[in-house]
Amino acid sequence: MTDSDDVRRIALSLPETVEKEAWQMPTFRVAGRMFVTIPDDETSFAVRCPRHEREELIAAEPEKFWVPPHEAGSSWVRVRIAALDDLAELRDILVDSWSQAAPPELVEKFTGRTPSTT
Repeated sequence: MTDSDDVRRIALSLPETVEKEAWQMPTFRVAGRMFVTIPDDETSFAVRCPRHEREELIAAEPEKFWVPPHEAGSSWVRVRIAALDDLAELRDILVDSWSQAAPPELVEKFTGRTPSTT
């Protein structure tokens, strides 16, 4: 079963990622920009997600994706760890969030694709 240790392990495997505690929780950053947090109950994690995509994710899979009221104005979405299909899905979600925070040249070098500007 996937857990917060998997989130940490995969996040730290991404290029130039560092872990830094903030708000009494682990956060993961690339080039000083945060791309994932693990709240203290460790049953979910938060990742970057453009607002227009976030609503679609939540509508399609509300058991997996959600936004707490205090984060409604942000470009972040929470992911319930227990609802993930497998480690591949977790990795895809983390790489997507990392790609939104990382410098474009690092994204291109790591993924082989030019980052979108949306």
